[in-house]
Amino acid sequence: MTIASASHHVPRRWPEPRAALTLIKPITWFPPMWAYLCGAVSAGVPLSSAPGLVILGIFLAGPVVCGMSQAANDWCDRHVDAINEPDRPIPSGRIPGRWGLWIALAMTVLSLVIGWFLGPWGFAATILGVLAAWAYSAEPVRLKRSGWWGPGLVGLSYETLPWFTGAAVLTLGAPGWEIVTIALLYGIGAHGIMTLNDFKALEGDRQMGVNSLPVTLGPERAARLACWVMSVPQVAVIGLLLFWGKPLHAAGIAALLIAQFAAMRVLLRDPKGKAPWYNGTGIVLYISGMIVAAFALRGLG
Repeated sequence: MTIASASHHVPRRWPEPRAALTLIKPITWFPPMWAYLCGAVSAGVPLSSAPGLVILGIFLAGPVVCGMSQAANDWCDRHVDAINEPDRPIPSGRIPGRWGLWIALAMTVLSLVIGWFLGPWGFAATILGVLAAWAYSAEPVRLKRSGWWGPGLVGLSYETLPWFTGAAVLTLGAPGWEIVTIALLYGIGAHGIMTLNDFKALEGDRQMGVNSLPVTLGPERAARLACWVMSVPQVAVIGLLLFWGKPLHAAGIAALLIAQFAAMRVLLRDPKGKAPWYNGTGIVLYISGMIVAAFALRGLG
């Protein structure tokens, strides 16, 4: 063995910077950032009246709280990832020792510090988001083990909670029931999105006893259920907007839902193979409907 090859196997003492960024998964930040923006828009307050609260809240929802949740999840999932995706930062050794845990804990503290500057509603929501992140991943709670509770918690944390927070921070109080209802419906629909996301870990989840819906129901039934869970809340949103006298916004969301139906037909032909494709296409249509609904709510104020 050469000196070069031997040195290649020397364990790292410090995290690789690029691996640390990979650990907090920037690609996952967008949904809660978008939901916070939707909440801010739906509040009916000009965003220019408090740009600092909007920017700080978006930063907190995405890079900080969501990034922390990803680090916590990867640390708690390191044994599963060693089977599913051994090249991930922790099982590959690019994040050595307990550094994954230390990063998650440091970002937990940072989340609470930033949340404090968003006022009582923002701080309370930050506490809920942090607790949800650890409840999802960490023992003894580890709601990720359940294909029902886990995706439900993530959907509410990624969509409903930041939407509510964005509206509450700008209005300095509890949002109206219309905002809460729409935010809740989109959070429920995100359960289906998270079910599709579980397809990538199907084999490792089976081996490690994680009862995701693709594991317990099988890929075909889980995909069909995910499509229903994503669709029904959007139909409810359309109905509510019609009831509230917002036919153009309702029509826009209906058009986006019809496009999702077309994508779902492709997904259901090969659920396991097409789940990643759907997450890159159908989800864009889903979140586009969120901002349409947010503008409709803005007009109700």
